[in-house]
Amino acid sequence: MISDYISLTKPKVISLLLVTTLAAMFITEAGTPSLWRIVWTMVGGYLAAGGAGAINCAFDEDIDINMGRTSRRPVPSGRISAHNAMIFGLVLSAFSVAVMLAFTTPLATFFSTIGIIYYTLFYTRWLKRRTWQNIVIGGGAGALPPLVGWTAVTGTLSLSAVLLFMIVFYWTPPHFWALALVKQKDYTRAGVPMLPVVAGESETRWQILVYSVMMVAISLVLTPLGAMGVIYLVLATLLGAIFLRSAWVVWRRGDQAAIWGLYTYSLLYLALLFAAMVADRLLREWAVLTYAIKH
Repeated sequence: MISDYISLTKPKVISLLLVTTLAAMFITEAGTPSLWRIVWTMVGGYLAAGGAGAINCAFDEDIDINMGRTSRRPVPSGRISAHNAMIFGLVLSAFSVAVMLAFTTPLATFFSTIGIIYYTLFYTRWLKRRTWQNIVIGGGAGALPPLVGWTAVTGTLSLSAVLLFMIVFYWTPPHFWALALVKQKDYTRAGVPMLPVVAGESETRWQILVYSVMMVAISLVLTPLGAMGVIYLVLATLLGAIFLRSAWVVWRRGDQAAIWGLYTYSLLYLALLFAAMVADRLLREWAVLTYAIKH
């Protein structure tokens, strides 16, 4: 039972969200955050994303039961009722607001709370069931964690933080459309108007390439703006080149191996890209400190 309730929070999804949150905390102009600020932001972030995930499971019972990928989840399989999943999600969400407000900043609390509402109501209850733009517009929910991390440290918003948001925002369509291509029959059976179902595989593969180009382009803007250094630029270029090559192969070839390869690499790409940001900031700070000590 405990395992089922934990699974409602979608831990695998949350792990990537927390990576972007944590990375954003380390690259602000405010310097390295305190350990307790990191801990409480991570706790609040998990509660917020986990609560939203549980509410999503409660709302999507009718969809999940018709998809092989989700039919074994606790709610559609009958191990946990939709009512109990909803209560669990609301409780976690309430705790997340309390934790964020007590131990971070009002702006971080705001973005965290908006993320819950955005994902559960705007995306899950409306966009997902009505338009193929569900992933495009709904991607804003998954792009909010960097803003939460940034504002938890600084209490303010900046252009650099917005660019982090945009990177994840434009990453979301290629990532989920690749999955939708693999699971197209499931989405058709569940009646979810994902892009492959509505516009076909060819258009989906083209859109994956288009959004991949925009995502990589935005990721490289951080260095010219002074937010990141040369180390990040080199790593982001390398990671982006691999992503674009994978997206190109999906567009030109479109077989299951290419599509699945892009989907799995997209998970690694986002984690490594944000890790590259942290590495760049820490190495630059170390270089400055070393120079100061020597001179």
